[in-house]
Amino acid sequence: MITFSIIQKSQLEGDQRLDAEYYQPEYFIDFSKGKWRPIGEMLELCQYGISQAMEEEKIGYPIFKMDDIKNAFLVDDNVKYVSISKNIFEQYRLRKDDVLFNRVNSEEFVGRTGIFKYKDNYTFASYLIRLRVKNEANILPDYLNIFLNSSYGIRQIRKYRRRAVNQANVNAEELKQIKVAVLPKKTQDKIAEYSNLIWEKMEESKSLYSQAENLLLEELGLKGHQIKGEIASVIKLSEVKEAGRMDAEYFQAKYEILVAKIKQFKHEKLSGLVKRIIKTSKILPEKTYRYIEISDINVGNGEATYNEMIGRELPASAKISINGGELIVSKVRPTRGAVSIVPEYFNKDFICSSAFSVFAVPNNLKEYLFVVLRSIVGKLQMEKPTTGTSYPTITDEDVENLIIPILSGRIQQKIADLVQRSHEARKKAKELLDEAKRKVEEMIEKRSN
Repeated sequence: MITFSIIQKSQLEGDQRLDAEYYQPEYFIDFSKGKWRPIGEMLELCQYGISQAMEEEKIGYPIFKMDDIKNAFLVDDNVKYVSISKNIFEQYRLRKDDVLFNRVNSEEFVGRTGIFKYKDNYTFASYLIRLRVKNEANILPDYLNIFLNSSYGIRQIRKYRRRAVNQANVNAEELKQIKVAVLPKKTQDKIAEYSNLIWEKMEESKSLYSQAENLLLEELGLKGHQIKGEIASVIKLSEVKEAGRMDAEYFQAKYEILVAKIKQFKHEKLSGLVKRIIKTSKILPEKTYRYIEISDINVGNGEATYNEMIGRELPASAKISINGGELIVSKVRPTRGAVSIVPEYFNKDFICSSAFSVFAVPNNLKEYLFVVLRSIVGKLQMEKPTTGTSYPTITDEDVENLIIPILSGRIQQKIADLVQRSHEARKKAKELLDEAKRKVEEMIEKRSN
């Protein structure tokens, strides 16, 4: 059935757009009901970020990228760094309650918006647009952020986005045209309270996880220690033959120092604690699947998400069946920490990329192994096989051979409890975000009737 809408010539001239996608009926909002104002009228600043090479090494200033916007907030779990002069930094320095808008990405992610809540020195990349609200605008930045994350904001963003091959964008001038419902200050204050409580829960979740990792490292005697080793080390020919390589990076002493520290405790190879899953799915071309790929793992907190895709559109690497509760470890750029415990409710038509090693894990070890593998204990061991390569990858066998320290049941339980509380705080933050968006939508609908 053909869907169409009839547009007046005056509308075409006003919006200066002729593409049919712009006039889809689902984007329609009746702006004659209630009070609406274009974003541009409310802004003190609307600014593109810095176009500059970014590095993972902590030199210069931390810089937010488009994938650092998570659940309507800027989060610094995986920021990179940029070397710029102090003068340039001051021009792009973020201020608390600046709102950042992702102007270009896939159609799904363009328009992702988050608010900046830190007090430290940060800047932002060119794919982001910084919005700073005027003091006299009668719009609170927290409310603006929640509005843009609500259905009323998303519908307008999707209307304005311009599509290209595998990408879409909304530029600053188009962003300024998006209209915001001006709700009473009392209502906006309530939304701001929600926003600040969400941020508190997100920070609480981060703190609890940090406590779990610190407890692990303290017990292993690794807290605060940088494992560097000697500049030179002597390697036997038999070791070179066994490894099948002779590059110096692979034989750095730091790897042996870490393993030696682990082996001071009871320990086991990962393969002795879990069972690798190799079951593959037969992909049906017309069936809808929930697909987990590397980019769906939040490196900062290990949270897994997914995309719904038709079988014929899935990549060839989409193979491994997921039933919920599995431990998944990225074999691509593994030291970034893409490790997750798949939620139990991911149990119907879920598959994941073969770029993961996938393991069935006993319930009493899930949180403990999650922390071990995301810490220096796991990352440094996964770094060793990737040295000297331009595209770092490891094998299933590399993951299975990771040495896992086995601490006492009491310590393992403490770590598990902290991780579970961290997950609960993050879950509560999401619930509060959904509630805040729902309240904004309900108030707009109420004023429009």
